[in-house]
Amino acid sequence: MGKATGFLDYERKDNGDIPPAERIKNFNEFHTPLDEAERKKQAARCMDCGVPMCQSAICLKGMVTGCPLHNFIPEWNDALYKGQFDMAAWRLLKTSSFPEFTGRVCPALCEKACNCASEGQAVSVHDNELYIIERAFESGYMKPEPPKNRSGKKIAVIGSGPSGLAAADWLNRRGHSVTVFERDDRPGGLLMYGIPNMKLDKKYIDRRVKLMKDEGVEFVLNANIKSQAEAKKILDGFDAVCLCCGAKKARALTVPGIQAKGVYFAVDWLKSITKSLLDSKLSDKSFVDAKDKNVIILGGGDTANDCAGSAIRLGCKSVTQIEMMPCPPTERAADNPWPEWPKVLKVDYGAQESIYKFGKDPRVWKTTIKEVYAKDKNISGVKTVQVEFKNADGKRTLCEIDGTEKDLPCDLLLIAAGFLGAEEEAPKAFGVPLSARNTVQTVEQGKYQTAVPKVFSCGDMRRGQSLVVWAIAEGRECAREVDQYLMGYTSE
Repeated sequence: MGKATGFLDYERKDNGDIPPAERIKNFNEFHTPLDEAERKKQAARCMDCGVPMCQSAICLKGMVTGCPLHNFIPEWNDALYKGQFDMAAWRLLKTSSFPEFTGRVCPALCEKACNCASEGQAVSVHDNELYIIERAFESGYMKPEPPKNRSGKKIAVIGSGPSGLAAADWLNRRGHSVTVFERDDRPGGLLMYGIPNMKLDKKYIDRRVKLMKDEGVEFVLNANIKSQAEAKKILDGFDAVCLCCGAKKARALTVPGIQAKGVYFAVDWLKSITKSLLDSKLSDKSFVDAKDKNVIILGGGDTANDCAGSAIRLGCKSVTQIEMMPCPPTERAADNPWPEWPKVLKVDYGAQESIYKFGKDPRVWKTTIKEVYAKDKNISGVKTVQVEFKNADGKRTLCEIDGTEKDLPCDLLLIAAGFLGAEEEAPKAFGVPLSARNTVQTVEQGKYQTAVPKVFSCGDMRRGQSLVVWAIAEGRECAREVDQYLMGYTSE
C-alpha cells in the first residue's frame, strides 16, 4: 500500500495551524491543508504492513485503539498516493458516512494503532481522510444520489446528532423514507451546538444536510418529542423509530455556593455562543460573555478545552482548567505500549492559546472545587483543594489533601465534568426503559432494538458519552438492524 519505502523516505507532516495570535481573533477554523504533492507523500507513508491495526478497533486494557468504522485506510491511502482521488473517496465512503466531520473532530484512534507509530510517527490518516472528502466535494464527485427504488417503509429518527444523521443517511440509501426530528432550530445535534465553530465550521454540516435533503431525507426542526401523545403519533405513523438523542444529562457540581449566578454547564454555554455566532455574528449578545472575566472550567477533557478556546476568543481576563486527575506523562510509560491507546499529555489548541495569551498552561492537575463564593448573588471566586485517589475497603476513593486549599477569583464558572447519560424525556415518552447508567436499555447487549416494539436506539443515548466516530459507527450498525427488522434481510 502506498509507496513501498514511503515510511522511510518521508517524514510525517501535519496540516498547518494559523498562529494563536491570529486565530484567537475569530471563531474560524484555523488548520491549513497541505498541497497535493505533499499530501501524496503523506499517503505514501502508509506501508504494506500485512495486519493493518489502524482499522481494527480492538479493546486493550479497557481502551479502544483503531477505527470504530473499520475504514479501509490502506486502500484509500494507496489511491490517494497514486492520484486516484475518486477511487480514494469511493473507498472512504464505503465505511464512513461523514469523513468531513471525523476528519475535523476525531482524535484519530486509527493513528494510535498505526504500525508506523510503533517505532516512529504514525501515518497522518486523519488529515488524509479530510483531504480526500474535501477534494471530492470540490471536484463534484459528491452529488445527490437518491435511491432509485423506495421500499414503502417509513422511519422516524429522533435526534440529528452524528448517530441520527448516520442512521438516517444509511436507511435512506437503502430505499426507506426517513424523517429526522430535531428539537433545536438547526440540525446537527452535538456537531452543531456542542462543538465550537473553530473546530467544526457549521457550513460543513449545512452542506451535508443539504445533500441528504436532496437525496430524500426530511428534517423537522423545533420538534421536541417529550410527551406520550407525541410519541404515540410517531409510533402510529412510522414503521420503525430510532432514538438518537445523545447523552446530554450533565454531571452537576454539588458544593456550597453552587447556586450563585455565573455558573453554567459547559455545553449549554458553548451552544449559546455558536447560536449567537450563526444568528448574528455575536451582535445580538444572546450568550454569556467572558470578556474581562476570570473564567474557571471544571474538567480536563475536549469540552473543557473548547471552553478555554472560546473564552479566550471572547476576551477573558484569565482562564483556568481544574482537573482532578494527575498530569499524564509526556511519553508512553513502560506499561502502556503500542498499540494501546497512549496515555500521554496532550496540549490541544485551547491550552496552546492560553500559553500564548497568558504565558501558562491553563490546567491545574489533581485538584477540584470545594466551594463557590458569591458577592451580591454573583460568583466571585472558588475554593480549590488538591485531591488524590486512595484505595479504601477495596474501593478507589477520591480524597482531599489537607492543607492544600486555595482561593481563586472567578467571574464565570463552566462545568465540563462529563455526563450522566440520556435525558429522560424522550425515553419516558416512548416507554423505553433506561439502564443503571441512565442509557437506553436494549434487548440484547451490543444490539440496538429496545423492548418497545419497532423502537431502536444508538449513539451516546445507548452507549453513554463517547466520540463522534463511535456515534457514526453505532448509527450505521443500528440502521442495518432496522433494515433487517423491516425487510427480513439487509444488503450489507
